Amino acid sequence: MRKSFVGQSLAIAASATLFLTGCASSGGAQLAPASFVSAEEGPGDEYVIGPLDQLTIHVWRNDELGAKVQVRPDGRITTPLVADMTAVGKTPTMLAEDIRVKLSQYISEPLVTVIVNEFAGTFSQQVRVVGATEKPASLPYRANMTLLDAMIAVGGLSEFAAGNRAKLVRFDKASGNQQEYKLRLGDLLKQGDSKANVMLKPGDVIIIPESMF
Repeated sequence: MRKSFVGQSLAIAASATLFLTGCASSGGAQLAPASFVSAEEGPGDEYVIGPLDQLTIHVWRNDELGAKVQVRPDGRITTPLVADMTAVGKTPTMLAEDIRVKLSQYISEPLVTVIVNEFAGTFSQQVRVVGATEKPASLPYRANMTLLDAMIAVGGLSEFAAGNRAKLVRFDKASGNQQEYKLRLGDLLKQGDSKANVMLKPGDVIIIPESMF
């Protein structure tokens, strides 16, 4: 009986250990260091225009039809001969084509270019840093952006931040699930551990808790 009881106890303990390990890995996986990413990586997907972005619109040989505009909070812009055109959610190339089609009603074969001078980005293309940082912020994502880039932009950790208990929340569009990853911000910012630096993706949320003592 005693051997049977001990055996059952060990089996239950082993099962509990496996369960807890599974929970920990699903809520705190590790990301590969940014240094492991090839330096030859391309620029990524083309930028998607968001509200309050500053745009320069140029029409070749028709300077009077170009303009420097800010995307309104309602997501639209107005330029000469083009009124209330939707800009949000389009790439610069897509917006340039829509303006070209509109201007074709007035001039022959217009050539249009759209340049984003200052960008805020749509929510899905921002990286948000919240919690114990000097200035929590939503940052426009840019190609090859790293955790270190984001932390420099928000002024680093606050005095009471528990940097090595920070986490990154990432939404997987393919599966529709959220995944949490452990971050070692204390090691990265205070000890210069490059292995703690990771690549970011559009929509990432970095959460930094405060130390309990």
